[in-house]
Amino acid sequence: MSVGGGDDELDPARTLWDGADDEDDNSPTTDRELKGWYCYGIAAEVFAVTGAGSFLPVTIEQLARENGVLFSDRNTACVGAPAEADPTRHRRRLMMMAARATNAADKDQCIVNLFGHELTTASFAMYTTSVAVFVQALALVSFSSLADYGDNRKKLLLTFAMTGAITGMCFIFVVPSIYPVAALLAILAITCLGCSFVMLNSFLPVMAANHPSVRAARLAEEDTASSSPSTSPALQLSNKISSQGVGLGYAAAVLVQLCSILILFLTSKVVTDRTIPLRIVLFVAGLWWFTFSIPTAAWLRNRPGPPLPSSFTKQKYARSRLRLASSYLTFAWSSVYATLKLALGLSQVRLFLLAWFLLSDATTTVSSTAILFARTELGLTPVGIACLSITATCSGIAGATLWPFISRRLGWTTNRTIMACACLMEIIPLYSLLSLIPAVQRLGWLGLQQSWEIFPLAVIHGIAMGGFSSYCRSLFGQLIPPGHEASFYALFAITDKGSSAVGPAVVGRIVDLTGSIRPSFWFLLVLVGLPIFIVAYVDELSATTSETRDREQREALMEGH
Repeated sequence: MSVGGGDDELDPARTLWDGADDEDDNSPTTDRELKGWYCYGIAAEVFAVTGAGSFLPVTIEQLARENGVLFSDRNTACVGAPAEADPTRHRRRLMMMAARATNAADKDQCIVNLFGHELTTASFAMYTTSVAVFVQALALVSFSSLADYGDNRKKLLLTFAMTGAITGMCFIFVVPSIYPVAALLAILAITCLGCSFVMLNSFLPVMAANHPSVRAARLAEEDTASSSPSTSPALQLSNKISSQGVGLGYAAAVLVQLCSILILFLTSKVVTDRTIPLRIVLFVAGLWWFTFSIPTAAWLRNRPGPPLPSSFTKQKYARSRLRLASSYLTFAWSSVYATLKLALGLSQVRLFLLAWFLLSDATTTVSSTAILFARTELGLTPVGIACLSITATCSGIAGATLWPFISRRLGWTTNRTIMACACLMEIIPLYSLLSLIPAVQRLGWLGLQQSWEIFPLAVIHGIAMGGFSSYCRSLFGQLIPPGHEASFYALFAITDKGSSAVGPAVVGRIVDLTGSIRPSFWFLLVLVGLPIFIVAYVDELSATTSETRDREQREALMEGH
């Protein structure tokens, strides 16, 4: 598809990184450069885990709750006034305690009136998450293709990093009376966070290909005239760097979460506003993100790619910046469309992307639903939320180590391991629905009736996620046709972010209709279970057979023409 015309116009089917180019920076990768790359993982993973994954939805819900009334009567304030100003406070507390004793606490959701529409505070947080990941997906489509031209890669990384970090710090100024502003800040912060990770990952193939060890291995292969291994040295090093970066990021996230527990404990003793401790935690997470992005800016090299063709030069569009931006967006969207068209022509890739769409949505929705359920219906304190997040994070690290051992010991294929992770995740909604059984209700525990029950489920969630994060990417890598690795991984990321907008929106609607989060576990039960059957039909062995892959690729390309 032509964007600007001329002999040097961009080809939408071009992969995001095609290897060495005369205009590329092919100098050897240094330890300093790798440290700069690792620093950004340490910077952003803290906000991803502590902010977006834990305290961001809780803060949004609490800010709205300060303005809400009970779902049951649409009149009683969710957050009581001080005793001297509210003589009925003790009576209302007794009524709420009696409701909990009769298992009616699930109906004590808070609602707010936002622009003439009644929303529960929990669904307000869920809708915010849904809109944020949708906007993030649009931004990924619009910017990811441009990152590999000129020096856009580092410019976009630092732009998203600094914008997101400052946005996170701005939560300190959001008081309950302007709680809708928190949703706007969350959308911007989450969008910047996801886009910055994609920009960071775009450095991986460049740094790996130019690492001295990879160059030495490539020369050794040429000298011995040996056939290429199934996994190239560059890909092996890329996976190693990525794993180490994730490990360092998770370790930093656990450290900041431990600090957040101390912050929550100390500030709760000196302030009466329940949102201030939560906002301070988000400020600290944003400040950490900003601070550790500075070494990245100093140490990470630009690694520029080939220049944009003359049809996209600023001189041509000097009088119309709007036309230039429009041409950029046209190229970016046409690039994704060309990749998607090729992917849908490959049966195994098409099957996996469907399963990945559902899996990604399921894992995101389970996590956000569980956090809000723990906060609003189990009454978990902010310190408890921090402990819950630490439990899930540490379990995720353990799961990433445990699943390779299990799969090797049992001789499982990659797709069977993914199915096992999904079956483990299915325990969470199944267990949560046990409380609907009258006999279990009378026990007063089981089925997430007590706050302590969510911690074992956090362990299960973390272990399952430890397998999902690595094995899904690994399986997809085996299905990619040669020469399209970068563009297909961009499609993988877009599918991940785009799908995650669906589940939270559905859960939010369920909560608005029922006044309780618990019925949404029926939806999660189906959402987690469906991909299990789809992944079972993904045949990685047939997909890696060159004859089958080449034939399907030729057929897809012929259909595209």
